[in-house]
Amino acid sequence: MPNAADPKLAAVLRRPFAEQVAFFRAKLGNLVPTAKWDDLWKSQHDRAFMVAGAGKADLLADLAAAVDKAIHEGETLQAFRARFLDIIRKRGWVGFTGDDRRDPSDPTDKGGKGLAWRTRVIYETNLATSYAAGRLAQLKEAGFTHWIYRHSDAVLHPRPQHLAWNGLTLPADHPFWQSHYPPNGWGCRCRVVGAFGPRTARALGGNPDYTEPPAGWDAIDPKTGEPPGIDKGWGYQPGGAWRPWDANAFTPECGAASAHGKSARCIRAVEGQRTFEDFSRPRIRDIAESLRSEAPLLLPKAANRQDALEQMASALGVSIEQPRRWIETDIPVPSLSMILVVRDYLAHMIEKDRDARERYANFIMPTLMRPFEAWATLYDDGAIRPRLISLFRGKRQIAVILRINRDGSLFYNVMNADDRRIDDFRVGELLYGK
Repeated sequence: MPNAADPKLAAVLRRPFAEQVAFFRAKLGNLVPTAKWDDLWKSQHDRAFMVAGAGKADLLADLAAAVDKAIHEGETLQAFRARFLDIIRKRGWVGFTGDDRRDPSDPTDKGGKGLAWRTRVIYETNLATSYAAGRLAQLKEAGFTHWIYRHSDAVLHPRPQHLAWNGLTLPADHPFWQSHYPPNGWGCRCRVVGAFGPRTARALGGNPDYTEPPAGWDAIDPKTGEPPGIDKGWGYQPGGAWRPWDANAFTPECGAASAHGKSARCIRAVEGQRTFEDFSRPRIRDIAESLRSEAPLLLPKAANRQDALEQMASALGVSIEQPRRWIETDIPVPSLSMILVVRDYLAHMIEKDRDARERYANFIMPTLMRPFEAWATLYDDGAIRPRLISLFRGKRQIAVILRINRDGSLFYNVMNADDRRIDDFRVGELLYGK
């Protein structure tokens, strides 16, 4: 088991990167209540978040937000542990595996070795699997022909098999990686690095002569149901079932496709989804002005598309010097609690001169931060894209459509509509509503 206090290990665990954040946040739209740790099995973890024994929605949401903060902000185990204690006291979660508090009602009772063990397992498992999944996305994106298994020197008591695999250099499509891509068990800190062929592998810690896994690598241990050296439930490729970005995010919606030519490919929301009426929500035009937010200043149409980009970027607080900005929202959905705006992704929003969407630049930030509603809408390409709906005084409204980028960003597009047509965007599953 690794020493969580080891500075080398701590540095690795707290080094978040975009693909890692994106992988974890992609799971937060599916918070699964469970009774035991194996209620979700192997690649199911790529699509859902769980904490064994956490069955209540509010508790699970709070725990998911705490893990998200640990990953995104590179939070220490000690800081996560303090937040975990606050959550279980607030939600009254008691009696779970590892809960060795004598008096859960006592705010000074922080438990003992049991609670320390449980919080470390939650913290390290989520950081390790999200790290591995993010690296997997990078390995695939870079197109490395060979992958190298590297054992971690930070582990105090290494598993013999993991140590034996150190330096193993195999083609990226070798079946070994489907079951042996690390981590390969509780506390495993092994990793994989990529190379463009055996010759360059040596400089990265690989052994170009070690090109076949040890005999019996794919045998099954009847005690674990996994190959030798792999803990029960860990014989899969973390991130292998995750699609790390929305491949059709820049494909226009069919309503706007005519601006791109009659033959332009487009995507549309699937028909027959539930609407605001199914959730007993009012029509936007029927909501009293007194319940709406003050409408932002409508900006003038820009002289050209470059000026339109600068107008949009300025309103969102991004620039050439600072091209990325995380926006903290009031949305009580962990996957939407932070939204990344990237300057390079703004150009497609204002490319059509006749739409002049840059006029609505001031409407975007308050809609991102404090939307009236958040929806999960299914599209005909199989993707689910969140939509945020505004509620301003007057007739001018916007819908902000989100997507998951390979770098973890979520801001995709903005559609302006009057307070009658905005209802057309309120379809799917209601994630949040004021």
